[in-house]
Amino acid sequence: MSLGGEWYLAVAAALFTIGAVGLLVRRNVLVMFMCVELMLNAVNLTFVTFARMLDDIGGQALVFFVLVVAAAEVVVGLGIIVSIFRRRAAATADDLHILKG
Repeated sequence: MSLGGEWYLAVAAALFTIGAVGLLVRRNVLVMFMCVELMLNAVNLTFVTFARMLDDIGGQALVFFVLVVAAAEVVVGLGIIVSIFRRRAAATADDLHILKG
C-alpha cells in the first residue's frame, strides 16, 4: 500500500510551518539556523513529491541545487555563528551589531 502525494505534501507543509514558527519565535541563533534547515528540507520534500507525481526528473534535479545552497549556507552561517559566540557566549539574534569592527 502506497501513500498518495497529498500525504507527503501535508508533511512538508507541517515541517515548513514548524520551521517558520521556530524562526520567528526563537532568538537563539543556532535554533534559528536549524529552523532554516528544516524549512529547506520541507522544500526538498515538496520538490521530490511533485517530481514523483508528475513523473518528471526536474524536481529531483532541483533538490541537488537546494542541497548545494544549504551546504554553502552551513559553511558561511556556522562561521558567523562561531564568531558571534566567541565574543559573547550568550549571544542572541539581536546581538549582531557586535560584529561591527
